[in-house]
Amino acid sequence: MAAEPSLNVASLLREHLESASPDLLRAMVQTFAETLMSAEVDAVCGAEYGERSDERTNSRNGYRQRDWDTRAGTVELAIPKLRHGSYFPDWLLQHRRRAEQALVSVVATSYLLGVSTRRVEKLVEQLGIKSLSKSQVSEMARHLDAQVEAFRNRPLDAGPYVFVWLDALVIKVREHGRIINVHGLVAVGVNADGGREVLGLDISSDEDGAGWLAFLRSLTARGLSGVRLVVSDAHAGLVNAIGAALPGASWQRCRTHYLRNLLAKVPKSAQPWVATLVRTVFDQPDTAAVEAQYARVLEMIGEKFGDAAEHLDDARADLLAFTAFPRELWRQIWSNNPQERLNKEIRRRTDVVGIFPNRAAIIRLVGAVLAEQTDEWVEGRRYMGLDLIRKARLTPVKTSQDTEADQTTEIAA
Repeated sequence: MAAEPSLNVASLLREHLESASPDLLRAMVQTFAETLMSAEVDAVCGAEYGERSDERTNSRNGYRQRDWDTRAGTVELAIPKLRHGSYFPDWLLQHRRRAEQALVSVVATSYLLGVSTRRVEKLVEQLGIKSLSKSQVSEMARHLDAQVEAFRNRPLDAGPYVFVWLDALVIKVREHGRIINVHGLVAVGVNADGGREVLGLDISSDEDGAGWLAFLRSLTARGLSGVRLVVSDAHAGLVNAIGAALPGASWQRCRTHYLRNLLAKVPKSAQPWVATLVRTVFDQPDTAAVEAQYARVLEMIGEKFGDAAEHLDDARADLLAFTAFPRELWRQIWSNNPQERLNKEIRRRTDVVGIFPNRAAIIRLVGAVLAEQTDEWVEGRRYMGLDLIRKARLTPVKTSQDTEADQTTEIAA
């Protein structure tokens, strides 16, 4: 439905109040937004709607619909169109959420850098933007970059961060005239108040030990401390990087990712059986029962698939690191599943762009998504109870260096 040419705000407000509409706030937001746009278009045209004036320089030409996400809900706005040129309210972009601003900026930057495709042009239209100047893109990018950099470089002073999850996402970017894969390194931690927060983001050319080590050292330089357990997949060089940058922390290998690796060692017909057996290890009530069930599962798999049993035996210490901590926390720390859900939200935004024009654009968009997620976690409930956090801090753990020392002692003996 198109907006009325002339809006009587007082009468509309009185009508909503008298009818006690449950959508009163959303209707008020829509009314005031469309009133503001109508006034701006009148100024652009040099005359009010329907007014005959020698000073008129343009005239209206209908409306286009645009959904506007606000805290009052999604509002459908009727944005005036002009007979000559185009009109789009700058404030509609400025008041959008950070991640949506970043998405607009990245898509528009791609377009202006000449790396866009027909798909990107359609995306720009879907975002409600018929024309966007280079100066507008630059101003938007500067505003977002300042916010993202402040978020990425903030002091990590809410620790100790007892638990940390690490993961990497592969993202395509255009560099030196070709398309390459880079890795977005993301860290999430639980602070002293039991809440989750995104600790850091960095872009690395390779997902190797050097990239992880530099990333972890940057986190410790900002104040990351008190880490007792790091949860992740078996990224190359990551365990050594944890030992070098976070001494005193143990490593929990994500059970979900590991199971996929293990199942590759057995025939497809036997994979459901092996997967069910391994999952029984994690259904036990205490540490002793977990250890006993692990031994039974090893024996049963070893009778049929020796290579798979050897693979499982080698991963014992990494898979069972969670047992050193209170039983109530096991489900939250034995896998990287919480990080996977965050990755899906990042992917939902990055897939819109496809190929990024540069690394700065990646940091701008992903950083805005992560900043928004941290805000939502702060407003939500605690991820872990304070009593459990205190118990976890006092729990003695075995690090990778301790495990290597034990193995050396056994060999020497």
